[in-house]
Amino acid sequence: MLRRLLTPALLLICSIIIAQVPASDKEALVDLYVATQGDQWVQSWDLNTPVEDWQGVTITDGRVTGIRMFFNNLDGTLPASIGNLDQLMVLELSFNKLHGSLPESLGKLSKLQILAFNGNELTGIVPESIANMTQLKQLHLSSNKLSGEIPAAIGTLPLLEVFNVFDNDFHGMIPAGLASNANLKELMVAENNFEQDSRFSAILMSKSGQLDLSDEPIAPMGRSIIAIETEEN
Repeated sequence: MLRRLLTPALLLICSIIIAQVPASDKEALVDLYVATQGDQWVQSWDLNTPVEDWQGVTITDGRVTGIRMFFNNLDGTLPASIGNLDQLMVLELSFNKLHGSLPESLGKLSKLQILAFNGNELTGIVPESIANMTQLKQLHLSSNKLSGEIPAAIGTLPLLEVFNVFDNDFHGMIPAGLASNANLKELMVAENNFEQDSRFSAILMSKSGQLDLSDEPIAPMGRSIIAIETEEN
């Protein structure tokens, strides 16, 4: 009888141990909390409770797979250790008070599908390492103070559907690969200082159904502003 009672209890204990978030995941979350004044967040975390109970954190099979905390008063810089969340699929930190630069370690998030930092105070360049996010579908960096050139390799991201860098201080060329990306649905690059040739714009407009390349001549454009949303198939 005792053995029959112990077996379910042991199974329960084992399942709890298996489901525990790894120390590296928890440490990365705590680093984010400390670096962005977590005690001042609108919805804060009680670090003495299980990670599964922390607002905005998604856990799947014992790993952190999502962080969604927009409009939550995160005030500070992004810690490099955020790149240790190697199972992360969604990082949504829009409309906070993040400042400083984007850490190069973001490129370690190889399973990330959504990266969103809209409406913060980020500065510096977009790290080349973001091109390592081969699963990325949405890149949202609008309304920050980012500058420099967008790394050309970002144009090769095969699954990218949304490229949103509206309202920054970028210059140079929009990554050429974006124009021929069959998955791209939204391109928002206005309010920057991009230079782009007319061929790029013509390809995008043909994808959106606004221009038939077979009939329209391609006029020189010089400096341009492009905001295109393609039609759904």
